[in-house]
Amino acid sequence: MTRSTTDEAAVPPLPSPKERRRLRKAKSLSEEEVAAAVGVTRATVRSWETGRTSPRGRKRALYAKLIAPEPAVKPEVVKPSVVTAEATAGVVGPAEAPATTLAAAPADLPEAPPLPEAPSPAAPPSDPTPVSDTRSGAEGADDRSHTAEVPGRPSGTAEASDERRVSPAEAFDELYARTAPGLVRQTYLLTGRRSLARESVERAFELAWQRWPEVAVDRDPAGWVRAAAYECAMSPWHRLRRTHRHPDAPPTEPGKRALFDALLDLPPAYRRTLLLYDGVGLDLPETAAETEASTPAAAGRLMTARAAVAERLHELADAAPAEQSALLQDRLGGLARAEHVPVPRPARAVRTGSENKARLWTRAAVAGVALLIAVTGLTLHTAPTHYEQPISPPERVGGVPPRGGPQKLTAQDLKLQKSLNEQVAHGPERLVPQLE
Repeated sequence: MTRSTTDEAAVPPLPSPKERRRLRKAKSLSEEEVAAAVGVTRATVRSWETGRTSPRGRKRALYAKLIAPEPAVKPEVVKPSVVTAEATAGVVGPAEAPATTLAAAPADLPEAPPLPEAPSPAAPPSDPTPVSDTRSGAEGADDRSHTAEVPGRPSGTAEASDERRVSPAEAFDELYARTAPGLVRQTYLLTGRRSLARESVERAFELAWQRWPEVAVDRDPAGWVRAAAYECAMSPWHRLRRTHRHPDAPPTEPGKRALFDALLDLPPAYRRTLLLYDGVGLDLPETAAETEASTPAAAGRLMTARAAVAERLHELADAAPAEQSALLQDRLGGLARAEHVPVPRPARAVRTGSENKARLWTRAAVAGVALLIAVTGLTLHTAPTHYEQPISPPERVGGVPPRGGPQKLTAQDLKLQKSLNEQVAHGPERLVPQLE
């Protein structure tokens, strides 16, 4: 057990599922090739890249080594004796600096300016659009650098040691305040149900708080929560609930009502693809990865969904293909802003609810195990130690044919046999009957 734990700790942490997929494609490796090299099936590799499971042990080390990016070529080291002011002008100051070597007078060189601090995200607007609250790409990386800060890790500035460390609760609250309102509006466009949208987003953040060590280091924490909220909102089990069986009333404005009806008439997978690509602003590979589909399949769903929406919106049908995405983004944002979507609960209430649910399920599991142990012990104590086969009651059976061979002696035969045994036999031995 000690050896396996040490080996697992020696393996560097794996990137996020989306980054694993990108690194594999960057090396021109197919899922079959990765599966053959690691010794697993193609379905297992796909589950690793979608985030459902993660490799462990030896397979984790092989997989990490297989998709690891190529090491960058180290720049040529210049000797300190030949480093002049012209070579250091871009780092320490203007080109008019005296031609002094770094080794000769390191104290005379001016200090390098401190790196600029990452700008803190602005407060969420009072009426955000579905695109402004959930970002991807470079913006998602900025979100990760702000929300995934681990206590004790330097922030990269000269005053890092003097800055206050951000606790996990504060990082979660900041992510919740920035993304939750817009995510509720997105989920409303996906389902057409206000209460279900709010419930799904709160449930997604509860899961994120339960798995915060994993979410905090993700490349795009907002994308992780968005995927969880979409999966919860699109669950088919909601059809069994009376409150979520039918969508809410559509908007009264004809244009927004046509777009609302067109979205709800699309199949769930097509609706989600259209919302991610044209509403949130993800590119096609990221949309395909989040919907667990191939890139050609995601492109086909997107074109089919656009054609279906264009039948309801004539301005979209008349627009050029390059303008359709911007027009759809504007229309989806207007529809989300026009509806009175309920505001989610405060972040503290969501965190408390998540902890209470986790505590409740833990206690229920412990109680179930204890009950199972008690029932098993009672069964072992009261169960019989040996088995006695029951005797069948006698029954009279008629119509059975007689046995072949000697028949049973009657009373007369027994009397004759007794008299013969008692009488003294006279005569030759061969004439004496042998009665058995």
